[in-house]
Amino acid sequence: MASSDFWQRLSASVASSADWEAGIAGDSARGTRGTIKLWMALDVLTVLGAAAIATMYELHTGPVAGAKGFVRGTMFRGGSRWILIGLLCGFIVSLLVTSRRLRLYVPTRLTSFLHEQRLSLQACITSGLILTGALYLVRGYEVPRRVVIITLVLVTISLAVRRLLYRVLLYRRFDRGVGTRNVLIVGTGAEAHALRHHLESIRHLGYSFKGFIELPNCPSRFATPSTDIAGTFDDLFQTARKQFIDEIFFTTPCERGVIQSAAEEARTKGIDLRVIPDMYDGLAWNCPIEYVGQFPTIPLHCGEVPELGLLFKRLFDFVFSGLVLLIISPVLIAVAIAIKLDSPGPIFYLSDRIGKKGVVFRCCKFRTMVRDADERRADLLHMNERDGVLFKVTNDPRITRLGRFLRKYSLDELPQFINVLKGDMSVVGPRPPIGSEVKLYNVNHLRRLDVMPGITGLWQVQGRQDPSFASYISLDVYYIENWSLWLDFKIIMRTVGVVFEGTGI
Repeated sequence: MASSDFWQRLSASVASSADWEAGIAGDSARGTRGTIKLWMALDVLTVLGAAAIATMYELHTGPVAGAKGFVRGTMFRGGSRWILIGLLCGFIVSLLVTSRRLRLYVPTRLTSFLHEQRLSLQACITSGLILTGALYLVRGYEVPRRVVIITLVLVTISLAVRRLLYRVLLYRRFDRGVGTRNVLIVGTGAEAHALRHHLESIRHLGYSFKGFIELPNCPSRFATPSTDIAGTFDDLFQTARKQFIDEIFFTTPCERGVIQSAAEEARTKGIDLRVIPDMYDGLAWNCPIEYVGQFPTIPLHCGEVPELGLLFKRLFDFVFSGLVLLIISPVLIAVAIAIKLDSPGPIFYLSDRIGKKGVVFRCCKFRTMVRDADERRADLLHMNERDGVLFKVTNDPRITRLGRFLRKYSLDELPQFINVLKGDMSVVGPRPPIGSEVKLYNVNHLRRLDVMPGITGLWQVQGRQDPSFASYISLDVYYIENWSLWLDFKIIMRTVGVVFEGTGI
């Protein structure tokens, strides 16, 4: 495939370290705005669908004279038609504005189910009252009241059911440990222990406690097991990086300059930071108070995750991988038979790989090497053609005759769609490393483990033949910082061309 302007700009951006050293937090605000836009778009579609259903119901079941008057006098007469469109648009705008002011677009995990449903009902009733008031002012007598009532009822029910289903899906992901947010608690006092108990006892919050951070000169009356101490305040952000921390909670008072410095560092590292109110006089003025369960917190920095976008990504992964496995099942069977006939050993090669936030999973591939390939790796280290952590030998003597063909056209990667179907991997993302590679990572390299690993990614389509480990990392970080569903689609399309070119080694 010919390189487009997009890929040229991408290469130039990746080549400059200034473009990716800012960290994942650089696009957190944009990701948040994208999530809000998606929720708003769904609300708009819900209103339009409800209005269409109410109109069709009125035309088919309403009084003949009333239906004719509605059609002739309102829907198809110039002035009245624009009034009707204006009323519908006004209702949509009022619903969106009201929902935004009631914070219905904040992360679902921060609110309870009943509280969210109450706010959703409040938004619908408020917007409905505005709509009926507008109908009275413009004297829209031709608009059947049944259409208005049915539209309002359908919108209210649809929004409630949609938010309920989304929350159920979210809770199921949390139960499997997917999508949870790792947290550190600064302090070891009573507030810290109470907060830990609170986070662990309420599942819809989606938090995973990773340890306490000890503060100097702040003794605690509560005995804290050494296994629960993750580190000290001096190495707070190094500990956060190693533990793949998403949020840090401050429960112990510190000097203003200390917490301000921590907030600036958290913003740089892309880590959310919250404090318990009444601790930092003046530092949190004009900051909203958000309840984490029943704990009031002040978010000094909050880079929200695009939850809806990630849900669509997971839905796409599930559907796409299922269709691919179904379509290529004859190819999988043929390759499996060929591997069995080509050389002794199992058909599949299963290896432990490191996934999102350091989770270990079994990665499935077609076997392309001899049976004792792992044992013979140490003998080939002097032939390594890649720098740093990566290991690659072009004429690797362990590769079988069929394996070389499978690697050339990336056919050995096809069973990884099973990992995608299970939720261990995504179609697009950084390649999953092995444990020995991760042990050689420095703290900054761990950033590529912040997202789900993928079958293909920017490195596969942009720098596959580049031996530089720095380029390998920079491409992965660029993808993390600039992720979107559209970028995933572009990578998938470009991967098709790379596979047919046979550039695999």
